[in-house]
Amino acid sequence: MSDLINEPDASRLIFGLRDTGYNFRTAAADIVDNSIAANADEVHVRIDITTEGKKYVYFGDDGDGMNDAELHAAMRYGAPVRKNLASLGKFGLGLKTASSSVCRQFAIVSRKDPEAPLNKLAWDLDHVEETGRWEMRRDPIEPHEQEAFEELCGDKGTLVVWSKCDRMLSKHYDEPGGAKEQAAIKRLRKGLMEHLALIYHRFLDEKDTRERQITMSVNDESVEAWNPFYPEKSEQVLSEKQQEIPIEGDDGELLGTAGIRAWILPHRNTLTTEQRKKANITNRGQGFYIYRQGRLINQGGWLGVFGAHGTFEPHMSLLRIEFEFGYELDEALYVDVKKSQILFDPALEEYLAELLSNARREANNRYRRKEKEAAVKSVLNHSSANTSISATPTAKKPKIESVDESSQTAVVTNTHGAGIKIRQPIQNNVDHDKIHVDAVETITSGDLWVPVLRSENTSGHVPGVELNKHHDFYQKIYQRARANGYSVQGMDLLLWAFAVSEMDYSNEELAPIFEDIRDVVSSNLKKLLRDVPLPDGADLSEGGDG
Repeated sequence: MSDLINEPDASRLIFGLRDTGYNFRTAAADIVDNSIAANADEVHVRIDITTEGKKYVYFGDDGDGMNDAELHAAMRYGAPVRKNLASLGKFGLGLKTASSSVCRQFAIVSRKDPEAPLNKLAWDLDHVEETGRWEMRRDPIEPHEQEAFEELCGDKGTLVVWSKCDRMLSKHYDEPGGAKEQAAIKRLRKGLMEHLALIYHRFLDEKDTRERQITMSVNDESVEAWNPFYPEKSEQVLSEKQQEIPIEGDDGELLGTAGIRAWILPHRNTLTTEQRKKANITNRGQGFYIYRQGRLINQGGWLGVFGAHGTFEPHMSLLRIEFEFGYELDEALYVDVKKSQILFDPALEEYLAELLSNARREANNRYRRKEKEAAVKSVLNHSSANTSISATPTAKKPKIESVDESSQTAVVTNTHGAGIKIRQPIQNNVDHDKIHVDAVETITSGDLWVPVLRSENTSGHVPGVELNKHHDFYQKIYQRARANGYSVQGMDLLLWAFAVSEMDYSNEELAPIFEDIRDVVSSNLKKLLRDVPLPDGADLSEGGDG
């Protein structure tokens, strides 16, 4: 049977495993997983770059540590199954594939007992390529490794060292170790801190008792927990009974129970600047946050439950779903080798879609309600259109003979002749800058615009138009056009022209037809704009005066 053994080419496989989908942050988190699995209370990361551009990453913990035999087993591709199945490790590949995705050489220095000597083993991809063998290196412990162990681990624990870091940064710099590369390393540290703060927030938050507490640092700066659900201000909307989901296997046997909670975050318009930073409400922040053994493995997105993968809906930005499970559901949820992705089977997708339907509806309503409130309160300046109309006395319009404010009627001379009586809103004491065009909150008919007769005192009324601030066209189109004064002015002039034309061609017989036309146009515009999102804070803050 020996001729059937077909061992993989060492060089091709070890280099091929570099491309398993890690980035620097996810690779670093996989190393931290091992520290937590080793019962570490403290985990420290240090990212260094020399003036010559050599880059090193050190991961140190005060966990159980390893003797020589345990270290040898841990460095094997496909390490033995851990005794504690609930640990964050899973396939025995994470340490190796995560490390090699960033660097061409990685070493582990470890010991279980403060009195024992340090043990070290390393994988050097260049050495494997040269020899063609799955052969590790047992090099002497270098001074920088000894120093890092003492500083980051203490008396015992484990130190992982990445060197020959050819994939740490996304680009190569003309001046290795220069100011630009140093700045890139600084950004890398900041990004890693933010990533760790989210991924391990249950472990880092001393108020969260679901997981044991640990401390972390990056280059001596403490990592503070960031809870994506912002429970201080958010509302959890699933009942206690709905928060448990039994997961069954193909044979109907209960495999375990997943937990789920649906959080609706407060709208950004209700938060202070500091609170907005803490909530970090964005389109990409919506959706599922998946936890395996208390560690976040997937953040954001709807995972195919609502729309295709990668689908984000602006009006769902307030909804975040907390979904957690234990190791016993790994196979049922198809956990990948990086522990960064799961798949819901069709039956679970259907169940989740039904379970979360009310939460989605409520999140949508709250989002739209606040956005509409913001749009209504937002002030657009329509004075440009008013100035243009006042400066154009030759525009064709009816002549106002008299008005009766009590009956809201007027007698006009228009296309139908003199003495034409029309029913029309009459308004006195109107601000000069709003005499022809004004946006109001008082229109209850649902129409986008209403023709009016207006005066700066109680006589000399002129034709004008009121715009409905509650209509979708005003909230979604006008508000987005606010940065371009000509766009706002152009729409103002168009609707004023419609209003004036109606008064110029109207009489008691034709008035209902014009009202129907306004109703149909306004209704169709609302339908056409149904899927257009309301403007966000950035839209409303641009070009304030139109």
